[in-house]
Amino acid sequence: MKNLKYGLGLAFLGLASHAFAQNETDALRYSRVQFGGPARALGIGGATSAVGANLGSLVSNPAGLGLYVKSDASITPGFGNLSTKAQAGSTSINDQRSSLVLSNLGVAFTNRLPDDDNSSEWRSGTFAFGITRLNDFNSRVHYRNTTTDDRSLFQRLREPRVSYDDIDQEYQDNAYTSLDGLAYGAYLTNFYRSRLNGGDSLGTIRRANAIEQEETIETSGGQTQFDFGYGASFRDKIYIGGALGIVSTRYKETRDFRETDNDPNTPFSSLLRRNTLETRGTGVNFRLGVIYRPADYMRFGLSVQTPTFSKLTDTYGASIQSDFSSEPYAGAGVTSASESTQPGEYTYQLTTPFRATGGAVFLLGKYAFLSGDVEYVNYNQARLSGADGDGASVFSVENEAISTTYGKAFNYRAGIEGRFEVFRVRAGYARYGDPFKTTAFDRAQNFYTAGVGFAQRNFYLDLAGVYNTDDSYTSSYTLASGRQPVVGVKGDRFVTSVTVGVNF
Repeated sequence: MKNLKYGLGLAFLGLASHAFAQNETDALRYSRVQFGGPARALGIGGATSAVGANLGSLVSNPAGLGLYVKSDASITPGFGNLSTKAQAGSTSINDQRSSLVLSNLGVAFTNRLPDDDNSSEWRSGTFAFGITRLNDFNSRVHYRNTTTDDRSLFQRLREPRVSYDDIDQEYQDNAYTSLDGLAYGAYLTNFYRSRLNGGDSLGTIRRANAIEQEETIETSGGQTQFDFGYGASFRDKIYIGGALGIVSTRYKETRDFRETDNDPNTPFSSLLRRNTLETRGTGVNFRLGVIYRPADYMRFGLSVQTPTFSKLTDTYGASIQSDFSSEPYAGAGVTSASESTQPGEYTYQLTTPFRATGGAVFLLGKYAFLSGDVEYVNYNQARLSGADGDGASVFSVENEAISTTYGKAFNYRAGIEGRFEVFRVRAGYARYGDPFKTTAFDRAQNFYTAGVGFAQRNFYLDLAGVYNTDDSYTSSYTLASGRQPVVGVKGDRFVTSVTVGVNF
């Protein structure tokens, strides 16, 4: 038994609070989507807002559906591989994770007047349905680090985020809801009576020498959008369209953090902290677009997308396992302990930012075209709110963090396609701007794309490869001093997609 007991806690703070998982990091994760579509769209860097006649138009600019002259159906499976390099001090570790995905699936039904039918200035209309992968969360990061005690997880435990009463009440009830409660239950901390004022303080067991840290962060899931859209052609000069998008979100994260101390003069041997989080939910958005063709060799496109309004549910939990070479405290009677939180669940709403995209395409006869897009996103417009009409006030602290942390960003996409009889060759580049206001380092994402294709009268086959880089930082905990270890992570993802399609 622990040597100090308290009565009922005055406040219940900890993992059960919405602040455990829902914050500005989650808002950015689900707001920073990437370009998608069939392999043709991927091969030209996603620069499709003025190209049209492609199922990728559903997510970039639905006005492009108006350029179809035949109905279309295709499927695009993909294979992705993410390699990570985690840098902690002078130690770097490489890791990787692979996944199979459905990049795109869709069908477009076109009704077009014959060229000699002048009964209407509306020349054609196309209804389309598509499934597009917008985000891939599959990754694994592993690092090792050597630090000092005043920068270790033990220092975080000396800075409890809940009251002493709450910590002891969690222990009494064997119902843990906070990291501080878990550490107390696992004999990593204890209460001490002060000799100066007779009060109580929370302290950790004694440690010495260097502290070895190791963590594995594994994530999975993604975001997939289901689109229903319609586009029409007016005089084959102006094309307009709209689309309704339903976004399915699934994210799962497991973090295993270990800390060891091999000093034979101290009782502590190791601890293992595991945090788990799973998010599932559905959202909806709407987009409108227009394409204008002033001449046969050029087109200009513009589209806007409303914020995506999502309802998400987080399921989360945590555990700590501790091992000792001898009793951590006099009379403890244990050399190991393991405690887990009660499973937690919280449902909330997320509104992601509005988007606006402008683009152009220039055709070189029937031999090639060049395309380019510019997309505007203001990430500090993302907002968290309660699921049952609680409003944004429930998340006032988190929404303030979103406003102060993130800012405006521009995403640039460019592509080229060359045609050689029945063969196609494509290349593209995209740069997604840094969403953070601070400029400590560049968090922009760079995409390099290439592709080839084969097209006959009613059949086509396309292959695309997308390589992108994404640098970030991670910390397993935070300290009041801000001196917690920070690990740099360089990510390199390569995705190969193949589209098989028919025109009818």
